Amino acid sequence: MRIIAFGDIHMATHMVAGIPDVESADLMIATGDLTNYGKQKDAKRVLDDLLGYNRNLLALIGNLDNFEINDYLEGLGLNLHRQARLLERKICLLGAGGSNHTPFGTPAEFSENELTDVLTDAHQEGQDFISLTLPDARSGIPVILISHVPPYNTKVDMLRNGKHVGSSAVRSYIEQHQPDVCITGHIHEARGEDHIGKTHIVNPGALIQGGWVEITYIQSTLQATLH
Repeated sequence: MRIIAFGDIHMATHMVAGIPDVESADLMIATGDLTNYGKQKDAKRVLDDLLGYNRNLLALIGNLDNFEINDYLEGLGLNLHRQARLLERKICLLGAGGSNHTPFGTPAEFSENELTDVLTDAHQEGQDFISLTLPDARSGIPVILISHVPPYNTKVDMLRNGKHVGSSAVRSYIEQHQPDVCITGHIHEARGEDHIGKTHIVNPGALIQGGWVEITYIQSTLQATLH
């Protein structure tokens, strides 16, 4: 299985054309900030463009997307925020959109307690899917967390001035549950990789700068590569 993930699109969908073989990927994931303070009509333009590259798409909102875009994604069956997906009985995806509070009062911001609730709901749905579908494989299913906001105090949540601005709720979730991979974004200048325990955290930066992540699952091994 091959998954392509990218975020902080900010309407710049043309950059997807630069991703090799994107059309043949098993899944494409847009990890938030589809628009610039946009609403449904803006999201429609972005999603129409993305679906033109690959029809297998999931997405969630970033903090710069008005919350009505979450409802639009839900109506299209593409939403990953506060949800889980079990991919081909092999990989569990969990989603947390939006961000913690910023100084800018952007449209989709949550308190850390609210983000904890989002993560808890997604986690529980994922565990339910696994236990119902593969009751003997709970510990053997790799988990990918798609979180628009990065975990606090990592290499991937740092502003240029060195301040860490990620989410403590996301960090606590990762520390407790240790998903195999966390794909994040939000802080464009913090493009890079880090680890919390066994969890590999990848922030590809903004799509307009060419960043994306390739996730492969081959012979029960999950690997995330930053491009």
